[in-house]
Amino acid sequence: MRVLVGMSGGVDSSVAAYLLKKSGHDVVGATMSIWEKGRPFGTATTADACFSPHEEQDVEAARAVCALLDIPYQTVDCAAVYKETVLENFRSEYLSGRTPNPCVWCNAKIKFKALPEAARRQGISFDKFATGHYARLIEKDGAFRLYRGVDAKKDQSYFLYRLSAEQRASVLFPLGNKTKDEIRAIAREAGIPVSDKPDSQDFYSGDIADLLETEPTPGNFVTKDGKVLGRHKGLWHYTIGQRKGLGIAAEKPLYVLGFNKDRNEVVLGFEDENVRHSLTASQAVWSSAEAPSEPFEALARIRSTQAPTPVRVVPSGAESFGVEFEKTQRGIAPGQSVVLYDGDLVLGGGIIDASR
Repeated sequence: MRVLVGMSGGVDSSVAAYLLKKSGHDVVGATMSIWEKGRPFGTATTADACFSPHEEQDVEAARAVCALLDIPYQTVDCAAVYKETVLENFRSEYLSGRTPNPCVWCNAKIKFKALPEAARRQGISFDKFATGHYARLIEKDGAFRLYRGVDAKKDQSYFLYRLSAEQRASVLFPLGNKTKDEIRAIAREAGIPVSDKPDSQDFYSGDIADLLETEPTPGNFVTKDGKVLGRHKGLWHYTIGQRKGLGIAAEKPLYVLGFNKDRNEVVLGFEDENVRHSLTASQAVWSSAEAPSEPFEALARIRSTQAPTPVRVVPSGAESFGVEFEKTQRGIAPGQSVVLYDGDLVLGGGIIDASR
């Protein structure tokens, strides 16, 4: 089988390519180029991010690994579609007072769609597309279902829940049954030069104002009843549930509770005011052929680092649903994703609209 491996220049994708070649596959490496040529660098000074003006460092690292493994390598230009899809969503969500998750959209629309399609247009032929994500795909009755990776700390199924049935059927995740420590050990044993390279920590390492392409608009920090507490630097500098970096003195720590976009206000309150019992979500996707129509019990994550928590899911149409939490939650941010599970199986998810 000929497999195209999406190479990021890091240890995970490098080991994915190594394991696939070792198992007898005909492997090709490819890195998607997403930084728009001529775009100002802004405040991004390091390359430890997915979207970086220094992506050539990752390209060179990926090229070196492919040379070591003796497999073909190409870069694939995805900058235009990345700008139209990921950056425009990022910009519109932040300027609307919401908190986007660009990695979710990048995986569904760019890494697992635009990249393979562009690679084929460049003349690269392949049967399957593979990445170094920590997730599993298991086939049952002719359908591939997405499961959490065995390494709970590194599991990336939260970022992959929007993959379509067609995408899941065409993808391989060689690392899904392994831990990060095992992957680094394999890389060291194989002499892969990025075996100890740190993981990318952020979507963008600079000030997000670089990507919003707009001037900061300071406004007031207020309480829920409208009392002015101080001045903020611009709505997009904050996210719901944030505690640090507010610069407001109070008898107890203050948290971001929400935004009054029309008045350019950031609403602050104490921890007990940040508690939420439920949320509503839209733009839903489901791993099964049909969307659920009746309420059901499940597990849910409202952020990638959270352990799944018990919930009751109440569908309200094919593309929207409500979630009632068994235990109250904090920091539920509109624009982020809620992902639903049955044990390790990903059932689907959606974009959070509101919580109460």
